[in-house]
Amino acid sequence: MNDHFPELKCGIEIHQQLNTKEKLFCKCPTVRRDTIESNLEFYRYLRATTSEMGEIDRAALEETKIQKKYIYKAYDSTCLVENDEEPPGKLNMDALDIALTISKMLHMHPVDELHSMRKIVVDGSNTAGFQRTGLVATDGYIDAGGRVGISVICLEEEAAQKIEDAGDSVIYSLDRLGIPLVEICTAPDIKTPGQARDVAAYIGMLLRSTGRVKRGLGTIRQDVNISITGGARVEIKGVQELDLLPVILEQEVQRQANLIDIKDELKEKGAAVDRTITDVTDLFRNTDSTILKRALDNGAILAIKLEGFAGIVGKEIQPDRRLGTEFSDRAKKSGVGGIFHTDELPNYGITSDEINELKKTLNADEKSCVVMVADRKKRAQSALESVIIRAEEALVCVPEETRRMLPDGTSAYMRPLPGAARMYPETDVPPVPITPGHLEKIKLPELLTIKKERFRKQYNLNDELANLISQSENAYLFEQIMRAVPEAKPTIIIKTLHTTTGELQKEGYNTHGIATDHLIDLFKFSAEGSIPNEAVKEVLKAIIIHPRASLRDLLTKLRLADADIAGAEILIGKIVKEREEFVKQRGLDAAGPLMGVVMKELRGKVGGQQISQILKRKIEEILEI
Repeated sequence: MNDHFPELKCGIEIHQQLNTKEKLFCKCPTVRRDTIESNLEFYRYLRATTSEMGEIDRAALEETKIQKKYIYKAYDSTCLVENDEEPPGKLNMDALDIALTISKMLHMHPVDELHSMRKIVVDGSNTAGFQRTGLVATDGYIDAGGRVGISVICLEEEAAQKIEDAGDSVIYSLDRLGIPLVEICTAPDIKTPGQARDVAAYIGMLLRSTGRVKRGLGTIRQDVNISITGGARVEIKGVQELDLLPVILEQEVQRQANLIDIKDELKEKGAAVDRTITDVTDLFRNTDSTILKRALDNGAILAIKLEGFAGIVGKEIQPDRRLGTEFSDRAKKSGVGGIFHTDELPNYGITSDEINELKKTLNADEKSCVVMVADRKKRAQSALESVIIRAEEALVCVPEETRRMLPDGTSAYMRPLPGAARMYPETDVPPVPITPGHLEKIKLPELLTIKKERFRKQYNLNDELANLISQSENAYLFEQIMRAVPEAKPTIIIKTLHTTTGELQKEGYNTHGIATDHLIDLFKFSAEGSIPNEAVKEVLKAIIIHPRASLRDLLTKLRLADADIAGAEILIGKIVKEREEFVKQRGLDAAGPLMGVVMKELRGKVGGQQISQILKRKIEEILEI
């Protein structure tokens, strides 16, 4: 990497959606919707305002550099609270109980009273321009590669989901806004990239152990706070894959170490930033550069001089990212497409002669780097002002900032780190006392790691199956069935709950509505031998088609009437299974002889074409085609 061997300090913020029926401050359901189901659309413009102390948060101010139009899609499952047209209701006590359960699992000390606060957020992800959040507990710990402190756990609203960013306007969906969310912040006790992954994995396991958190992509995400000796605290947001955590840490350590080297090199060169912004539009009136020509139609080309920066702006600080990329990230916050700098020119149709004229106009020698922006004049001016600030930071320090994760583990600038001015009290929500009696009612769940070992021993499962069902959302249902039908085979139940239902969902069947009583009856009949294992899938289909029928009546109907496809599936599956050796000997040619056997049972009850299709599929299943 370089000569630095930096001392890494790292903390993680984990954001996890809670699986409650209602949102945090209203009675709306916590269901996700497709944007095509939206029945209302409105828009807002958001601006940063002063806090109670008369200050404007620097991160909020950065977000309002560009006047963006925020468009919101609402649904029949959202209300006026999400629209910020009605005050919030009372805090969701179920969500608070889940947060208190998690805090107990993390050995934390709950506060005596939860006070909701407003956290300024003006990126459009909240219609109100702030996010409601409340401190639940402090000062806990976990042991994961060493003792790691847990600083705080907060209960807060989930943000609206960004659907589309069209530059001057951004579209958000309100179905996610207001879903209860816990934010868990560790102390900066993580010392290695591998430990960061272990800590996140352990906390994720604790959260899933509650059985009260949402699953799936986007329901949990990590933000990482990183600093090294001589560097600065940087927050990288939006990490969703655990395996990327070590990569992100390594890349950020590399970035900060290289920025420290650049600072030292600039100091040796006596580098300086000339804050003069020069209009060089006339120099490029006759340019052949397509990019610059577009800007000349209704804009301007502005430039600045960075003395002593030649060869450094193009220096790589992360894979495929240079100091110039950092400049460009800052410029883009003003709405421009990017920057040009002389470390990468001639390029983009810009000639050597044009570069020489540019340097001459700005009185730039061979040690200087010239940075240009081509856009509307006001935007270009704002963009270069941001580049000047970032160049001045390069002379003295690694800047504190919030960055977004990129797919390869590198990161890009988002905004400055927020300050204390970001938070102020929520006056519409009364405080909620957390009494000793309340805390006594909070019961700790069994950890998934312990549950896995218990399942392995109690149900005689191998490690793979024990891990699969203990981590599954169906773990509780599995035990319900095993208690009701102790003679049932655990492996068959796990296969049904995990694999078979998954196959049915892919075929378009809604398996979520299958009643527990139906499943218990199914495995009772299966244990008695009344339902062959290979017929379970067809029986489940019949249950989905006839959800109000008892399984006994359903099986009677299927066997006596044989009038629907589910009954035919069972019968044909049984006939083929009984003749498995014949099928293996004859292959697909077994279809002819078996068709005669099947038709004796089903002629006149099910169409011949349907019978042929089912028979072919059952034979292929035996042959594993």
